Amino acid sequence: MAPQPPNRNMAFAGALIAELVRAGLRDVGISPGSRSAPLAIAAAQQGGLRRSVHIDERSAAFHALGLARASRRPVALICTSGTAAANFYPAVIEAHYARVPLLVLSADRPPELRDWGAGQTIDQTRLYGSHVRWFAEAPTPETSLLRYARALAGRAFAVAQGPPAGPVHLNLPFREPLDPRVVPGDCSEDLAQRDPLGAVGRAAKTYVEVSRATRSPDARDLEALRDCVHEHPRGVVLCGPMDAEAEFGESISALARAAGWPLLADGLSSLRGGPHAKDAPLVSTADLLVRDEVFAAEHAPSCVIHFGDAPTSKALRGWLDAQPPAEFLRVDPDGSWHDPTHLASRVISADPALVCRSLAAALSPARMDSAWLRAFLSAEARAAAALSRRIEADSELLEPQLVRDVAAVLPEDALLYVSNSMPVRDLDAFLPTSPRRLRVLSNRGAAGIDGMISSALGAAAAGVGPVTLLVGDVALAHDLSGLFAARRLGLSLRVVVIDNGGGGIFSFLPIAEYGERVAFDELFLTPPALDLEATARAAGAHYTRVETRAQLRGCLEESADATGLEVLHVPVNRERNVETFRALVAEVGSAWREDEG
Repeated sequence: MAPQPPNRNMAFAGALIAELVRAGLRDVGISPGSRSAPLAIAAAQQGGLRRSVHIDERSAAFHALGLARASRRPVALICTSGTAAANFYPAVIEAHYARVPLLVLSADRPPELRDWGAGQTIDQTRLYGSHVRWFAEAPTPETSLLRYARALAGRAFAVAQGPPAGPVHLNLPFREPLDPRVVPGDCSEDLAQRDPLGAVGRAAKTYVEVSRATRSPDARDLEALRDCVHEHPRGVVLCGPMDAEAEFGESISALARAAGWPLLADGLSSLRGGPHAKDAPLVSTADLLVRDEVFAAEHAPSCVIHFGDAPTSKALRGWLDAQPPAEFLRVDPDGSWHDPTHLASRVISADPALVCRSLAAALSPARMDSAWLRAFLSAEARAAAALSRRIEADSELLEPQLVRDVAAVLPEDALLYVSNSMPVRDLDAFLPTSPRRLRVLSNRGAAGIDGMISSALGAAAAGVGPVTLLVGDVALAHDLSGLFAARRLGLSLRVVVIDNGGGGIFSFLPIAEYGERVAFDELFLTPPALDLEATARAAGAHYTRVETRAQLRGCLEESADATGLEVLHVPVNRERNVETFRALVAEVGSAWREDEG
């Protein structure tokens, strides 16, 4: 039997937090504050709940995002009233678009203090607009509302899990007292006996049980997919960013083999590495191959079956957009419309793994000997070999080399968190296939560069294996709060910083050609001017400046089992990086043309 709560605030907060834990909540991030004290105290007193405390709410929210993404479980956030919840907003937006389950529990002033000039009081109702799956404003606590508190918790947790998964916002006003003092008359002596769990016989289970079924493809969808493959021998299986279970690699590979189509695997699909890669018709160089005009024209597919989110590669999206396939079938567990080129002819809301297995069985036997597939795999082999020759022959430490060297030394089932901007594009272009599984995560929902260190720390807190963050110098400067939180949180993270002197991605864009006429360095490159060594050491990190590829590999191998925060600072020549990228594109085109000749 639960102990007698001292007052109505603690009774309500305790019931809410306890029911979230009964529903499956295991982690909560807490930002200090007075108005949120009932929630924070309830979380601290609740068994089975791991908590972390964060000074900076923006960092806290991205930490929760990374933890929820890596663990594939909802994570809760608690904050006080005022601008605290507003600082959660960037991570809430990312969670919304990336379908990551978050529970925001924002404490608030009671209604009589709002819009009357009370301190630390803003309008928190529907603060996140359309970026949450559900918003609820609770009444101020009363002991007669404990059944409501438990139902509210159950619904919030279920909605966050989806489908589709995403953030939920509960705004919770509290009147004083906010501490656990005993308030005479607040809680009757028989409150524990009248707890709604026991009163309605639900003490042995969650107050609200929610069932969710995995959706199988219906017969019409399966028939449409099968007909697409039979009628279009020139097709591709396309997998964009997607954090699927490891077994999905076998399922989608079986489908590609059965269809006789190449599997174009995004760098963020986590499909380029794993046991399935040995026999899968994988194409890892699509971003580079389709930049060749002749290849792009001769290998345009008439049918695409698309899994995951929109491809990272702008070149790949442009290739499909310029030569629209007759059929573009999108498979998504939530029926999501990740289709920025507006090519979809059919959206199938079903479990991707079940779709792959069902369709592969319907297409048996496999058509691995198709001329179409052989042409793609030959181009992939030549492109991959050309990349390896050119990259291995160049001892200079540039971004293509860096991505491959980092991936090459990571252990089986390691987690690589990749920042947006250049790192994610480098990864997509240059990450080769491998028999070792590498789980790759990135904040591609809204694709911002904020919160990258905090997100990676959250992934490290999930305990899913060693975590390495690949991040640019500007993105690192954007989240120094995360860097300084690592030691206090007691987490281990290896941070590889690509220092190309600012926003290197802009050097690849047309704006770079205008130079000083548009104040290019000042307005676009924006070099951080950060003493990274001093900053890293102040954060308690082990810092190493890396000058050569051999040194990078050595540092990565030596720190594989290290604990704490490790910062590997890798300066990169921005101009040479652009030249090398363009040379590699030309090299891939030449290699493919030799094959044609």
